Amino acid sequence: MTPDFRYTTWRPRFDALHASLSPLLLRLVMAYEYFESGLEKLRGENWFASVQSDFPFPFNHVPTGLSWTMATWTELIAAALLVVGLGTRLAAFSLLVLTFVATAAVHWPDMVSMLSDLLKGYAISDKGYGNFKLPLLFSLMLIPLVFGGGGRLSLDALIAPREKHVFDAATLAIGCAVIGIPFLFLVPMIGVALSAAAAGLLLVAFRRSQLTR
Repeated sequence: MTPDFRYTTWRPRFDALHASLSPLLLRLVMAYEYFESGLEKLRGENWFASVQSDFPFPFNHVPTGLSWTMATWTELIAAALLVVGLGTRLAAFSLLVLTFVATAAVHWPDMVSMLSDLLKGYAISDKGYGNFKLPLLFSLMLIPLVFGGGGRLSLDALIAPREKHVFDAATLAIGCAVIGIPFLFLVPMIGVALSAAAAGLLLVAFRRSQLTR
């Protein structure tokens, strides 16, 4: 039999690998990075007092000891959940919010008067314009886990049955909310706009569901 090398023949195999390996690799990389960060906090001294005023609301009013404990155990517990793929979406979203809060407090430029100032902050080392490159990359790696879950090689896949994809107004609302809520702590204007869009889309979805009954 002549081997079939058409793309349409191999595409399902790539799709199967993507559904299994891609989320697994993202989970393991993110788990390592955040567990290492949490372990450093657990073993180190609390330095949040030096940036307390830079934390976004309401974290700027939370005692630094409590903030330190919350950040430490969020990173450690969420990292452990990512390793086994249990509650992947919640774990990844928790780390996403934590990352945006940390970016606002430590990595974001102090002043952004024009786009060029923001671009200078897209760096690993802080040269006076912030250094949000690494948090941004981490965020972009967490978002697929929030939306896509832990993949087939996860406890989530064993516990919950796979369902058909649904793309409607409610789906768009979830997307706006997932992106908008973290932005409330970094760029509130964007966060409010996306959160308002999510609320509007949920209202549209609710009205449509009432009409189809």
